[in-house]
Amino acid sequence: MSTQSNTTDQQILNYLGYLSEKKKKAVLSVVKTFAEETITLWDLMPDEVRKDVDISILQAKKGIGRSHEVVWKKYGKWLKK
Repeated sequence: MSTQSNTTDQQILNYLGYLSEKKKKAVLSVVKTFAEETITLWDLMPDEVRKDVDISILQAKKGIGRSHEVVWKKYGKWLKK
């Protein structure tokens, strides 16, 4: 965590001491909503993975690669028992 983020965290904690329990619950609700809306699987992926996914999408749009059906015909037998 960066120094800037630590400072922000500390400021938030300092202000919470001035709030009533009712206001703290309202703040918690807002924070939960914000966090749930902004964090996606994409955000959690390492930069290298996102880069590879972007490259794969571009290749697919250009028609480079093999379809799911073609790959399944070749390798599907390995997954069947």
